[in-house]
Formats: sequence, C-alpha cells, structure tokens
Amino acid sequence: MIREQATDKRNLRNVRHEGDLIVVGGGLSGVCCAITAARAGIRVVLVQDRPVLGGNSSSEVRLWVLGATSHMGNNNRWAREGGVIDEILVENWYRNPEGNPLIYDTILLEKVMQEANITLLLNTAVYDVEKSATDTISLLRAFCAQNSTTYELAAPLFCDASGDGIVAFQAGAAFRMGAESKEEFGEKFAPSADYGELLGHSLYFYTKDTGRPVRFVPPAYALNDITQIPRYRRFNAKEYGCQLWWIEYGGRLDTVHDTERIKWELWKVVYGVWNHIKNSGQFPEAETMTLEWVGTIPGKRESRRFEGDYMLTQHDIVEQRTHPDAVAFGGWSIDLHPADGVFSEKPGCNQWHSKGVYQIPYRCLYSRNISNLFLAGRIISATHVAFGSSRVMGTSAHVGQAVGMAAALCQSGEPGQRGLLPRDLVNTDRMRTLQQELLKSGQHIPGLALHDPTDLTHAATLTASSAFVLSHLPPDGPLQPLADSAAQMLPLPAGAVPHLTAFVTAEAETTLTVELRRSQSRPGNKPHNHTPDVTLQTLTVELRKGRQEVQLPFSVSLDEAQYVFVCFMKNPLVSLQYSALRATGVLSVFNKTNPAVSNWGKQEPTEDIGVETFEFWCPDRRPKGHNIALRIEPGIRLFGPENVRNGLQRPTTQPNAWVANLTDPNPTLTLTWPTKQRISRVELSFDTDFDHPLETVIMLNPETVSPFCVQDYILCNDQKERVYQKTGNYQARNTIRFDKPIETSSLTLHLKTPSEAVSASLLEVRCYEG
Repeated sequence: MIREQATDKRNLRNVRHEGDLIVVGGGLSGVCCAITAARAGIRVVLVQDRPVLGGNSSSEVRLWVLGATSHMGNNNRWAREGGVIDEILVENWYRNPEGNPLIYDTILLEKVMQEANITLLLNTAVYDVEKSATDTISLLRAFCAQNSTTYELAAPLFCDASGDGIVAFQAGAAFRMGAESKEEFGEKFAPSADYGELLGHSLYFYTKDTGRPVRFVPPAYALNDITQIPRYRRFNAKEYGCQLWWIEYGGRLDTVHDTERIKWELWKVVYGVWNHIKNSGQFPEAETMTLEWVGTIPGKRESRRFEGDYMLTQHDIVEQRTHPDAVAFGGWSIDLHPADGVFSEKPGCNQWHSKGVYQIPYRCLYSRNISNLFLAGRIISATHVAFGSSRVMGTSAHVGQAVGMAAALCQSGEPGQRGLLPRDLVNTDRMRTLQQELLKSGQHIPGLALHDPTDLTHAATLTASSAFVLSHLPPDGPLQPLADSAAQMLPLPAGAVPHLTAFVTAEAETTLTVELRRSQSRPGNKPHNHTPDVTLQTLTVELRKGRQEVQLPFSVSLDEAQYVFVCFMKNPLVSLQYSALRATGVLSVFNKTNPAVSNWGKQEPTEDIGVETFEFWCPDRRPKGHNIALRIEPGIRLFGPENVRNGLQRPTTQPNAWVANLTDPNPTLTLTWPTKQRISRVELSFDTDFDHPLETVIMLNPETVSPFCVQDYILCNDQKERVYQKTGNYQARNTIRFDKPIETSSLTLHLKTPSEAVSASLLEVRCYEG
C-alpha cells in the first residue's frame, strides 16, 4: 500500500535518457532514420507521441505508403525506395498481402524493437526545448500521459521528424508556412491566392459487409446537406479508406493549431457521406454494410517547412537537376491540392510529373541556423511547390535514412572526427563517405554507384555456371488485342540494334506501326530516365489476315548502352503474342491511363506552368504485364556475373544483375582468390522487383514474394563445404555474418531457380574481412 501525507505540490516522476541522436517523430521517416542510425552503431532515442509507429501509414490514419513508384502510373522504372523502407515494405508484402493496417503496425514495432541501440518512447510528446547556445539544442522535455512520466532527452544531435516541426519550431529554426510567390524562385506552378497556399488534412473510414441489413442513424453533427460537397456524385459504396483521399479540409486554416477544429469538420463530412450512402436510397448495395472504422486523428499533409542551406524547388524536380551532395531521391508528381479541399469546385488535386526521378541534396536535411538539428520527413527544406512532391511517405522515409546515416557518421568517426555537426558533412570527402555508406545499406541514389575498396569481391575472379542470353521471349503467353499501344523495354549495349521478330494475329488485312524509341539522354544528360520521348526509327508493316511473324529490321546504331522501347502502336485489328518468360531487368510497358495519379496517357500542360509534355508508358500489375514475345538476333548478352560488383543494385540503364540461363539446373556463382581470404561477412542483394510499388493498404497483392527473388541458396567454401544455407528468403538484402571468420580461397553461391518461367538472378555480392 502507498500512502502519502498531504503536501502543497508534487512533481511527476522524471526519467533522463541520453544518446547520440534523439529522433522526434515515429512516422516512417523517423522510424527509418532511427533504424539506420542504430544499425550504424550509435545510440538512438525515438520519441513518438502516438501509441503506434508509422504516422500517416499507421492503423490510426491508414494511408498507403507511396513514393517514386506512384501506383506504377509514371515513367519511373525500378524506382521503389531502397534500404530500410524497402525492407519494411517487402516484409509487409510477405506477411500482409491483404493490407491489414493492424498487422502493418506490428511489423514497424518489431523492426524498431529488434534494434538494441534504440530506446523507444511511445505516447510521449515533446513539449519543451532547452538550448546551450543560440544555435545549439541541449535537451528536450517530453511527457507520457500513459505512465505519468516526464522525460529529459539529451544528445549532441537531434532529428525533427515530427511533421509539424515541434522541436525545430521551439528551437527557433527558420521556417516557412504557405506558398512562395512565382517570382521568388521562378516557379511557374506556384499557386494563386484563389487556389490556396496550404494542403489540408484528410480523415478516412473503412466499411464492412455484414451479410444482413444494417441501419445507420447519423450523429447530430453529421453533415446534412451532401450537396455542399461539389463532387458528391463521386461517392459510392465500393470506395473507402484512402481511396477517398480527397475528403480533405483545412487549407484555409492554421494546419498546426487548428487541427482539432479541422478534425471535427472532417468527422462531420465522413458521417454525412456515410449517411448519404446508407440512407439516400441511391445505393441499395449498401443495405448490408456498416462502418467498421473511422479515423480519430486526421492525416496531415502540410504545415511548416524548415529552411536548410538549400531549398528544393520546382526546377530541381522538373529538370532533374543533379547535386554533389545527393543522398536520396523523389519521384512522386508535384501534387498540389486546392485549399478548400472537399468543399472546392476545383479538382481534388493538380498533379504534374517529371520524366524521371530527381535527386534530393543533403543540404535540405538540416537547419540553416540550428547547428545540431537534422530535418526529416515532410518538413525538409523545400518550397511549397517542391514539397508537393517530396512530402509523400516513401520519399520521406528515404530522406530519413539519409539523416540516420549522417548522424552516425557525425558521432562514430575516428578520434578527432567525432562530434561533427550536420553541416560538417558537406565537405567533399565526408559527403563521399556518407554517400558510399548509404549505398552499402541499400539506399539508391540516382547517378551514383558504390565504390568500396574494402570489398574483397573486387580482388576475386568471377565465374558462373551460365549467363542468360536474351535471344528469345518465347510466344507461350497470352494473345492480347492491341487495344492500347504496347512496348517491350530491352537493355542494349552500344552498337547496332539486333534484328527483331514479333508474333501477331490480324483479324483482317491492316497496317501495323512499330517504333523504336529511347529516352532523351542528350543534351539533358539523363540516361537513367525511362520516358520514351525520342523516336529512332518507325517501321510500317503490312499484315495479312491471320497469325504471322513480323520482321522488325531496325537499322539503328546506339552510341551508348541504354534501354530501348519497341513500341507497337495501337491497332484494334491486331493481337500481340506475349511470353510467359520473365527476367530481371526486362519489362513491358503500355500507353494506358491511370486517373489515380493524373495519368491520361499523355501529360499536356494547358498553360505555361513550367512542366513538360510527354507520354506515359507504364507496366501492368502482375499477374498481367507479360513480356512481348520476340526473337532477338543476335541475343542480348548483358546479364553476366561481372554485374554483381558494378556498384549498382537495380536496373537503371542496364539490368545490373547476373542472371542464369533458365535451363541451368544448378545456377552457381564462384568467387576465386589467388590466396586464402579471411571472410567475416558476405552481403547479397536479390531482385525484389523495385518496380512494384507495394502499397501497404487497400490494394491487395496477388503474391507474397517477388517472382524474381531467389528464396533458397547455399554458400560453400573452397573445400565444397557448406558454410551457410538459407531457405525461404524474400528480402532483397541478405547479410551473412559468420560466428568465426572463415578462411577460404573461393566462395561458391548455389541458387535455386525461382520458377519455371523466371531465371535465378543476383544483383550484388560483397565480401568483407571484418
């Protein structure tokens, strides 16, 4: 029993935590920052003011995670973010293909709890900042209502990933809120006052069919007049959750301090919408449906943006500018919404895409006037227009990883190098180190390749049991009408384009147009783009009625290795033969529409807003999206074993993978050294299909593992002894750590072919002594 005498005042229990890095905000950006830093060896305190992790992606809000892949609705091929965020998305794919947001919560919590270097504080809100100097944070104070405890959180470095910038704001960091004028940065897409300067909040709901009639009596505060919502005719009984992202409000208010007011307005709208669906009589299919869940906190889009040494602008995105301090990338459209949200007469969003992904510079990721403060998530240094792209969660998580690694380098350097501040890493040598460490961790940075002199692979001789030659995509797949233009992406070396043969069936005599295209790489110097905006040659082929082979004798020579697009232009009288064969780095795309991301087949700006006109050629989701059947003479030989040490972990201008022959019964890759090596660690990277967006909710996944991913493999030494075995793999990055270093003059990796239609492949192998 506890009994205390009366007193004038009591203090709450106080706990002090010290670390190398305090991360405030447990959304995906904060989570990926904390995990990256912890794995790099520093002590992290992760502070989250909610009971679960994930922010807008958590079960409390339930927004799908997206980034540069954009629902597969843009031209950003193999653009899913790498590193920790990819690990999380692939884990959710494997465990949770149904997109259950509660299961997703458990995955995030597990990932954080598995890191011994992370101290996690849930339900804990930071409320005060203490500074030791004008530009230096020394301490944060936080409170947890669940255990009635206050916390003092001390570290040399802090990362604000809180969304509203609670730490940066109180510390006095320079910030902006609202839209810049067109003139300040020359951004032609900067919005007018009529459109509004802030994006609002959204609140989602889930429905459930009970199988029996269910009535609904709306709460008194529900919106009575559904016609107040100009787009009310778009409501239906099938869409729910973040499919109704446009139920948005608050862009005319203070999106920080008016959040509770905004939430109540959104509750009114949501319950009014459901009352309309249930009781208007227009949706008889809703008779047996009930509300299963309604969000209790709104998903925020925009509030404060803090100033770094550089501000990302519209030009960085549209022009895909390169930066010497690039540490992450984006690729979502520039996506602005009318400030009046659901009550606006305007479309719910105004999206404009760039032709490919763009680099995000490190100088955007720390405060320009608070020396020990990193920025992560949607509050990074960007204009309102650029924020329209960089704000999405996949990109925010990728940025968070860069911050986590930067913090680790600041705190874990050699003696005399410890205690660095964020700005200190802009130094050329230190920046190169940061970029290389990020690449080692699986972070993709467009235009950069890993150069690791400590990797023993570079001293080895590589041999493989076979190497895939792309000479035939056999006509053993479906026969599909050419209702939309279709293209086969082929990686080609510099030199003459091979002779191609396609297989078609015509309903009547007709003409088929086939174009050979590539992405413009000069003068823009964007070889990593996959927008087929340059036509190299056009062939016009006369077809007779019936099935036939079509010769495609392109007389083009390429001046550099690149992907080309063999485009079969739309013709409803023609059916195209597809192939069941799939291979890493080989993909078909289609000139279709995807209204979910403002893809209408072609992007055509209606006025001078500083964006480009181009076509969209995008893949179909599996189980669709077969490759187009082709015979290729001579065959394409770009899948050899040397690719595993070229420093690139995904297809860009080439497949960048060793791919075995599909007929190889025992695909093996052997590394041989002239003398015995002492090896403690081996890093492997497999193909988890970086082109698949892996949305976390709503959109069901037909698979749990990438069809390209090797699930079973064995590693043997020079005595043919098994030193490691893995079964049931589904992750891209596999780290093999030996309890005791092994001494061997060779390592042989035995891969099991994923399926009858997919060859075994490996993107990367690295070996280390320590």
